[in-house]
Amino acid sequence: MKDDRKVIARNRKARHEYEILDTMEVGLVLKGSEIKSIRDGKISLTGAYASLDDNGELWVHQMHIAEYAQARDNHEPYRDRKLLAHRRQLKKISRMIREKGYTLIPLDIHISSGRAKLELGLCRGKKQYDKRRDIAQRDSERKIRTEMKRALRGND
Repeated sequence: MKDDRKVIARNRKARHEYEILDTMEVGLVLKGSEIKSIRDGKISLTGAYASLDDNGELWVHQMHIAEYAQARDNHEPYRDRKLLAHRRQLKKISRMIREKGYTLIPLDIHISSGRAKLELGLCRGKKQYDKRRDIAQRDSERKIRTEMKRALRGND
């Protein structure tokens, strides 16, 4: 199932701003002009988040899908869109959000088996020092890799 997956857009800031504890794939309820725009890559996940309403339904907010130029009846770019998930997933999500105060953040949108899917991450916000630690760790790993390459080139 993962091999026919074509990623359309990623939320790159999410991995920097949040600690991702769990991920899940959910479906989207879309209009015809929205799927056309998604296939064209005219979508932004920056600032988007998901939430559960009082009826136990999952919704994504602040996700921008640009209007499709050739459509007669276009959609509103920032409208709230319903997400489709299994009942088991919804129960798990609602328990984690209510008890522990986690947030649902869209990580990427992709086409899988001809259908648009959203990968949601169950996240907890990072503190400033966590972000700094991650940056320092990435820098040190990069330096180690370059030194190892330099050492290997010297032995040839």
